[in-house]
Amino acid sequence: MKQKLTQSFLQYAGLLGVLVLLIAVFSLSSKNFFQTQTLVTIANSNPDLIFVSVGMTLVLIVAGIDLSVGSLIALGSAVIGVLMVRHEWSLPAAFSVCLLVTGLCGLFNGFVSVWFSIPSFIVSLGMLEMARGGTKVITDSQTMYIGSRVEAFGEPLQWVPLSPAFLVAVMTVIAGQFLLTKTVFGRYCVAIGTNEEAVRMSGIRTAPITIAAFMILGLLCGLASLSQTSRLSSADPNAAIGLELSAIAACVIGGTSLMGGRGSVVASFIGVLIIAVLQSGLAQLGVEDAIKQLITGAVIIAAVLLDALRVRWGRRSG
Repeated sequence: MKQKLTQSFLQYAGLLGVLVLLIAVFSLSSKNFFQTQTLVTIANSNPDLIFVSVGMTLVLIVAGIDLSVGSLIALGSAVIGVLMVRHEWSLPAAFSVCLLVTGLCGLFNGFVSVWFSIPSFIVSLGMLEMARGGTKVITDSQTMYIGSRVEAFGEPLQWVPLSPAFLVAVMTVIAGQFLLTKTVFGRYCVAIGTNEEAVRMSGIRTAPITIAAFMILGLLCGLASLSQTSRLSSADPNAAIGLELSAIAACVIGGTSLMGGRGSVVASFIGVLIIAVLQSGLAQLGVEDAIKQLITGAVIIAAVLLDALRVRWGRRSG
């Protein structure tokens, strides 16, 4: 127990150290980086990635993966836009349907993967195309401007420069970490990712747990849809392309294993902040997008290598 707590402390300390180091480097390189406005902008621009990373952590821990999250965000945003613009629904009603749609898509991914023993990589890849195609169909491939009716969730509050979306995202991180570490569901998720066959032989039904993890991710995609729609004031059928890769990267940087059985929601949240600070800092330095992708990819690979070395060291010391 003591060794496990020490490893967790070292993991969080290392991630926070990297985050502080990045902030320090960019602050010295750009006089405009270490300002309240810059840091607040970084926070308010990434709630959608935070929401998805929380759910992606759970899915990765049960040894699954979901590549459809970017398309689900676009689909959820399109549902909100169509219902509010064409049918004059209120935001709460439209958001409820958005949650229903993205939640059912997550349920579908989990159900097909589990009951038909199809790798979740393949199932979610198919859902990626279906959701993106559905988004373009219902929006006629046109961006739908919604306006002020949807902006409040993404705008800074009067008493604090942070948006409700970011504050809800932080609360989601706390709830996700509690779910993972303090509930039977969370312990089952870790056990399934570690050795599903052993869990099944002990009499525990693994299918509902795995399906629930995918459904939770789907519901969080609905929240991410609301966040992105409020920030853009519109529903863009081409929104969130590639966001699934950023979410997986954040989880990997946070130490979540792609093989399942290990991960932390809080660490994934810090991973999101590391990616956000890195991209914002490089942008302020005028680095081209292609170079930013190279650097971000190198950071992800370095994180995976360091995690592998840490696991190997842990086995030897254990």
